[in-house]
Amino acid sequence: MPDLITSEEMLIDRMTAPSTAVVEAVSELEGDVVILGAGGKMGPTLAELLVRAGAKRVIGVSRFSDARVGAYLEKAGVEIVRADLLDEKDLARLPDAPNVLFLAGFKFGATGNSPMTWAMNAWLPGRIMRRYAGSRVIYVSSGNVYAYTPVAEGGADEDGEIGPVGEYAQSRLGGERIAEHLCQEQGTPLVIVRLFYATELRYGIIHDLGRKIHDGVPIDLDMGHVNQIWQGDANRYLARLFPLCSSPATILNLTGPDVLSVRSMSGMLGRRLGMEPDFTGRESDTALLGNARRLFDRLGEPEIPPERIADWVAHWIRIGGRSLDKPTGYESRSGRF
Repeated sequence: MPDLITSEEMLIDRMTAPSTAVVEAVSELEGDVVILGAGGKMGPTLAELLVRAGAKRVIGVSRFSDARVGAYLEKAGVEIVRADLLDEKDLARLPDAPNVLFLAGFKFGATGNSPMTWAMNAWLPGRIMRRYAGSRVIYVSSGNVYAYTPVAEGGADEDGEIGPVGEYAQSRLGGERIAEHLCQEQGTPLVIVRLFYATELRYGIIHDLGRKIHDGVPIDLDMGHVNQIWQGDANRYLARLFPLCSSPATILNLTGPDVLSVRSMSGMLGRRLGMEPDFTGRESDTALLGNARRLFDRLGEPEIPPERIADWVAHWIRIGGRSLDKPTGYESRSGRF
């Protein structure tokens, strides 16, 4: 297939190429953009996307424990600031900006480290809202705040039942509520984004399934249905959300339009890999699923369908493409990550 991705350079280029709509949205931004948590899984490509779309000044904030990420961002034209957001002195010295993307959070390793989980996901959002009281803030939270929903109903919309399972999800809901309170108290314009599993070729649910098939590892069907969105599409939505910041907050789900069967997606990947998937467990009638129709009605549907992601992932695995070795933990029904 002519559009298969054969290197990390091609992968990053694909994820950071701005659409016409992104270029138009970025051209209307006044002032700098600060990305808090720029060293995480989505931050680097989101920052480069904004630069490529013409943002005048993009500032990436992170501890940058992996120095390669900071070097990559600087090469891409991003100004980096090394800071620990839980450190009051570091927080106070962050640069002012009228546009803030708050991506920082703590999920993997949350089990067994509850204090850090609550500090990052519940306490820090309040500190960020205070620090950037006069800015527009896009806060990326998690779809884990919802209760598991019947698969046949297609996922929770923004008015769906809240029912976080486990301390990670509970702390995320706590952070949202504190951010909403300060949004109203201070009048800080806010969008809360409830993200359901962005994916690319080095990590994500489709990557997890492909690796398990390739390595002969059984695939757990207990969480038998999932959502996925290509990370490049997720980034393009995030880059366009500043005009939707409001007080009270705007809440939007961010995911793909399809409810994907883990069994069917595994079969699709297995055919592309020439291998038969092995399964364990049984599908439940409920799953952690989101409905992002409200977002699509405002900004259009995502570009990349899951079938194309499956093509890309299978080819990536066949050629020995790198994995970030960060399993999503999507199969957990206990909320432990």
